[in-house]
Amino acid sequence: MRKKASFTTTPKKRMKPGTLTHTLAVIISSITSFFTHSAPAKILPAKEKMSKKSDRASEDSFSLLQTTTAFVPAREDPPRHAERYPWKKEIVTTVFWIGEQPSANNPVPNRSSSWDKNWTHSYGGFDNPDRAHRTSYIPVNFTPRQNPFYCALPYNDKASSGHRPEAPQVVPWFKDAYQGPAVSTCKGRWVAIRKGNRVAYAQWEDAGPFRTDHWQYVFGNERPKPNLNKGAGLDVSPAVRDFLELGDTDVTDWRFVEFEEVPHGPWAQYGDNNTFVINQRQGGSQTVRSRANADLIR
Repeated sequence: MRKKASFTTTPKKRMKPGTLTHTLAVIISSITSFFTHSAPAKILPAKEKMSKKSDRASEDSFSLLQTTTAFVPAREDPPRHAERYPWKKEIVTTVFWIGEQPSANNPVPNRSSSWDKNWTHSYGGFDNPDRAHRTSYIPVNFTPRQNPFYCALPYNDKASSGHRPEAPQVVPWFKDAYQGPAVSTCKGRWVAIRKGNRVAYAQWEDAGPFRTDHWQYVFGNERPKPNLNKGAGLDVSPAVRDFLELGDTDVTDWRFVEFEEVPHGPWAQYGDNNTFVINQRQGGSQTVRSRANADLIR
């Protein structure tokens, strides 16, 4: 606490005019400054807590988030897609495929996905990654019943019953995509995947690699967690691999996109789950892209 200012007068000397007024002004200014600079200190502990990792339940984290962000003015205009879904850059990317058998670096077989117990059957068969057994981004021996351009990210919004407790807060489109407790709001979401000057578009169809709970990376600013595949944070299908000319383990950038941003390309041709195909069957209009976007599809 500041010490009170004391005033002494020297006998036989008169105080100069204005000195007392000036002194009082200084005191008032000091008191005002004290309270002005002290006010923000009350919210600093909350901000410090947000910067620390915790094992507490997700609900507590979001309660804290709402408390601290109450002091931040809301944006007047909704962000553009590129701002809402920024690129996740330099992400280690591995290849996986429907029907893949378990291995040392992939202990979970891909006969089923996080959202489809009969994934291989739904797809129409084994999505053979061998380039000698593929043509035009699909297997040579059957036409897929789902989009061959698919990917996996390490988050699953579904729980054994309903959705994970944090899902309504962390999944940006949860409210718009919600179709009841049995349906994932993430399955089928479009993702742009970039390597150099080429961009492929795929649908999110499984959770992985390795983790299914890392929403802080998928929807936030964290990096992928260390794992057996060099910290991989994205799995892509053989079709995506071939379009981007990737190695079995590579590095790419990715971000979520709205369907209106997705240009026509090989990812628009097949699949009962494919938004392009669904729209065509329903007689809906399909997205028309500029020449600049079309040049990316070679």
